[in-house]
Amino acid sequence: MVGIYFSGTGNSKYAAEFFCNEYDEAAKAFSIEDDNVPQAVRNEEMLVFAYPVQYSTVPKILRDFIIENKELWQNKKVFVIATMGLFSGDGAGILGGLLHQYGAKIIGGLHLKMPDSIGDEKVLKRPLEKNKELVKKAEQKIRKSVQLLKAGKPTQEGIGILYRLSGFFGQRLYFGHKTKNYSNKLRVDEDKCIGCGKCEKLCPMNNIKIVDKKVVQNNQCTMCYRCINNCPKQAMTLLGKAVVEQSVIEKYL
Repeated sequence: MVGIYFSGTGNSKYAAEFFCNEYDEAAKAFSIEDDNVPQAVRNEEMLVFAYPVQYSTVPKILRDFIIENKELWQNKKVFVIATMGLFSGDGAGILGGLLHQYGAKIIGGLHLKMPDSIGDEKVLKRPLEKNKELVKKAEQKIRKSVQLLKAGKPTQEGIGILYRLSGFFGQRLYFGHKTKNYSNKLRVDEDKCIGCGKCEKLCPMNNIKIVDKKVVQNNQCTMCYRCINNCPKQAMTLLGKAVVEQSVIEKYL
C-alpha cells in the first residue's frame, strides 16, 4: 500500500499516515507535492488517497493532479479518505469517481470529522479539548476501517447514490463552482504583514511571492488555508474578515 494525500493544515496528512501505518508499518504516504509520487505509485497495486473536502467536492489542486497523472491510476485499487470539518456527503465517492474515469477500481471510502481548518470563520470552531477528541475518534475509525479492509470488507462511506445525492444537494449544487477555478479572494492586511515569507514557503501553488517585504499574488489560491493558519501576525484571510483561530493538526495531538 502507498498513501497519497493533499493536506492544508495537516488533517489529511495525519489520516493518510495513520491509515498506512495501521495497515502496514512499512507503508509510506506521500504528498501530491512530492516528486516521488509517480515512482511510488507505479510499484504498488493498492493506494489510499486522503484529502480535505471543499464544498462536498475535490480541491482544484488535487483535481488537476489526478488529471495530469491520469496514466498512473489504471488498474489500481483505491481506498479514499475524506476529511472534513462537519459535512461531506459523498467526499470519498466524488474523488473515487474521478479516479475511476482513469481506470482505478474504488474499493472503499472513509469519512473523518477533523478540526476545522477554515481559520477565519466562527461557524465550525470548537474548544481545544473537543478538537482533540475529534482526532482520537478519527484514529479509532481508522483502526476499525483498516481491520475491515484486511478482512475483505472495506468501509463504503461516501460511496453510492444516497451519499451522492446528499453531497450534491447539501453543498455542491450551491457552492461547487467555487472549486472549479483557483481563487483570487485571498486578502492580506498590509498593516499587519511583516513580509516574513512564511506564506510563500508554505503555499502549494506558488501563488505567493514576497517582493520588497510585501505579498504579491498570482490569483491561484486553492483554498488550503496553510498561509492563514500559519501567519505569525494573522494578516491573511480568505472567506472571513478576520482570523478567529489558527488551526493546525499539531495543536490537537
